[in-house]
Amino acid sequence: MTDGWNARFTPPPATGRSMPPAPAPPHGQTQHGQTQHGQAQNWWSDALADPWRDPWAPAQVVVPATGEGTGPPPEPVTDPDAPRRSLVPVLAICLVTALLAGGLGGALGFLFAVRGGYQTGVGAQLGAAPAEAPGGVNRSPDSFGGIVQKVQPSVVTVRVTGAIGSGFVVSEDGYVITNDHVVEGGDDALSVSFSDGSTARATLVGRDPESDVAVIKVAKSGLVPVALGNSDQIAVGDPVLAFGSPLALENTVTQGIVSALDRTIQAGEPGGTTRYYAAIQTDAAVNQGNSGGPLVNAAGQVIGVNSVIRSVGGTDTEAGNIGLAFAIPINQAKRIAGDIIDHGKARRTVIGAEVATGNTSSSGARLRSVEPSGPAAAAGLESGDVVTKIDSHVLGDGTDLIAMVRKYAPGTVVAVEYRRGSSTQNASVTLAADSN
Repeated sequence: MTDGWNARFTPPPATGRSMPPAPAPPHGQTQHGQTQHGQAQNWWSDALADPWRDPWAPAQVVVPATGEGTGPPPEPVTDPDAPRRSLVPVLAICLVTALLAGGLGGALGFLFAVRGGYQTGVGAQLGAAPAEAPGGVNRSPDSFGGIVQKVQPSVVTVRVTGAIGSGFVVSEDGYVITNDHVVEGGDDALSVSFSDGSTARATLVGRDPESDVAVIKVAKSGLVPVALGNSDQIAVGDPVLAFGSPLALENTVTQGIVSALDRTIQAGEPGGTTRYYAAIQTDAAVNQGNSGGPLVNAAGQVIGVNSVIRSVGGTDTEAGNIGLAFAIPINQAKRIAGDIIDHGKARRTVIGAEVATGNTSSSGARLRSVEPSGPAAAAGLESGDVVTKIDSHVLGDGTDLIAMVRKYAPGTVVAVEYRRGSSTQNASVTLAADSN
């Protein structure tokens, strides 16, 4: 037994074929796969002289002829017996992905169609109505829709003999604030209706004609009062909503902004009560029937009582909204309503002087007379003085002074600027309640 280094090949028995001669190595090649310069060549370059090679094997080793340059690389040979990768997993993944994409797209399409109010298919062709959402439609509490859902159940339509107005619940035991001109003449025939369609009888608690505020009481349990805001903290440009029953259209809501503050107005029928307002002006659509309804801020709080409109119509029946509506500030309405509930009547705030109204030769409120023991006299004002400002609000005439004084509660200290002759002076006046 040897390691084969010097083994010799023993030819098989003669079969009629001769053993092929061993070819000489190519030029410059040794039998150990190296060039004469010692650089390695392809491992098969001495295959024909390999003593272990079977010369009778059907396959032959062909050594390409040596030439200039290097020929193209041999083409890769694929093993026919190598196992092939299956396409089943790839097809399965593609199928699952397509099914998921189709299902998701269909679900999103259906959702968008339902939210957009569209109908498709046979139902749309037959005019089938879309299904209503259970429990109604809810809105975010700070949206206009959310504010309406919060406030509307507390707003009432006030019915009197031959007239209609609005109001709003301010206590759980049934007190409702409205306008004096809404309930005027209807003491014994008052009723209210709510947004849910229910109705109830109402009785008059009290009224203050000059401020145009009245209080009625509703005989119904389970009432939800509105939230009252602070009318001293609003600003021009704030968004507002006006609630009421304009032209007998119950449960109406309109939207606008605060257009102006302390807009002084004198209103009333000839021969009747003269009413004074230092009002919140708004461009929210307000018409006849809105009177007594709430003006609400973006927080859902009542900041005013809708009371008066300015119109180009010749008569009350022709009057309509032109974007000029006026509301009593809620701070004033709340104070007067509290006086009515607690005492049966409201205290009227006065400055202790009689003023000239209408057109005057100079701007400001001229004092015709001053009560000796009144607030104006105590502050040093005299007959003939012209009050030009009250709490920085510029006065045009006596109506402005009366309306502004009515806005404040008795006991309030206000800064007054007045003109005496050619000099301008200032004083602090402590307003008081009248003795009536």
